[in-house]
Amino acid sequence: MKVSRCKGMRDLLPEDMAKFRQVEGQFRDCCTTQGYREVRTPTLEYLYLFTATGTLTPAMLGKVYSFLDWDGWSGERVVLRPEGTIPAARLYLEHLQDGDVARLFYVENTFTFEEAGADGRERWQCGAELIGSDLPAADVELITLALEVMERLGIGPIEVRLSHAGLIRALLAEVGLDATAQTAVLDQVLEGDVAALGSLQTGDDNLRRALSTLLDTRGSAPGFLENVRAFLGEARPRFEASLNNLAAIAQLLSSLGRPYHIDIASGRGFEYYTGIMFQLYHDGERLGGGGRYDELIPLVGGPPTPASGVALYVDRLMDLVAEAGRGRPEGVLLVPQGSGLKAHSSCLELARLLRKAGHLAEIDLGRGQTAGYRWLLSVPEEGPLLLTDTARGTSSEAASWEDVAKAMEGPR
Repeated sequence: MKVSRCKGMRDLLPEDMAKFRQVEGQFRDCCTTQGYREVRTPTLEYLYLFTATGTLTPAMLGKVYSFLDWDGWSGERVVLRPEGTIPAARLYLEHLQDGDVARLFYVENTFTFEEAGADGRERWQCGAELIGSDLPAADVELITLALEVMERLGIGPIEVRLSHAGLIRALLAEVGLDATAQTAVLDQVLEGDVAALGSLQTGDDNLRRALSTLLDTRGSAPGFLENVRAFLGEARPRFEASLNNLAAIAQLLSSLGRPYHIDIASGRGFEYYTGIMFQLYHDGERLGGGGRYDELIPLVGGPPTPASGVALYVDRLMDLVAEAGRGRPEGVLLVPQGSGLKAHSSCLELARLLRKAGHLAEIDLGRGQTAGYRWLLSVPEEGPLLLTDTARGTSSEAASWEDVAKAMEGPR
């Protein structure tokens, strides 16, 4: 009986892994050159780590992989990590809380149950967290970090959509809903239905105008937010702090020549965010996003700590990067001549020496597949080696591995 992979899971073939490493490598390099340090959190976390933060709404709770982790006669419910930021916040609180600004990054898989065995139950993400600063420059640093990764991967143009959780939370607080109604609306927002805010009713004319204005707010000109502020009129004090923060971030992006588009209704992934939220799109496809979550660390048991984060979706980026090569173009295939042990022994030793010198060296084990190699090295039982340059169509004899290495390092 043929055994298939689990539904919703994905095999990464050699060509896929080449793209995966390309994405991972560019992300890691961008992070380390900006002072971020790599971490990795466990695949299993306690369920209450996520429920304590209010991240899992009733609908979301049914989409996590959870089970009891038995310990003697009792057990604790655990989950396969559904996202990366909350475990990173726990890691920071448990190991790194020292008052300094912490720049952390990770490349991890996350697990979310989708109905009917849909693809994408396991997803990979590149994440970065900047913990300990409440400056708008910290949020902009993460946005520009993500854009630099996209540029290195040759993906563009990228549309940056800005929203602000503070404005949305202010609306929920000002409309006058009771606690039950606020929770119902918030759950809808958490599940991505930002349009649910448009159904809110209020007798306050100024607030009603503010609600309509904010949900319809779209623009990117430097003076755009000033016009929004003026239109809000008497309702402005309720939203001033959030508007000031959004304006500061927009101004910084403008000063760096980074285009953006303000769209308050684009605030997907509301969850634990308290301030700026941003989404990164290419040709209408969301490739990543992030935002500020100043209240998250207190929710997992820590002191008030400002923080921001960003996540890039590796699976989607892999579909957009250029084809990665099978190997380095200077790779050499060693082909033993004859079936005797001596030729194979020579191949093994020559390959070891060439690899030590920094070359990619493989041995033909009888399949006869020579395509995809820049160099072919015929290794006889006796006599000189024969090195063929497949790019030039030329061959030359070599007496030793040093002669082979010298020829491979010569003019291309």
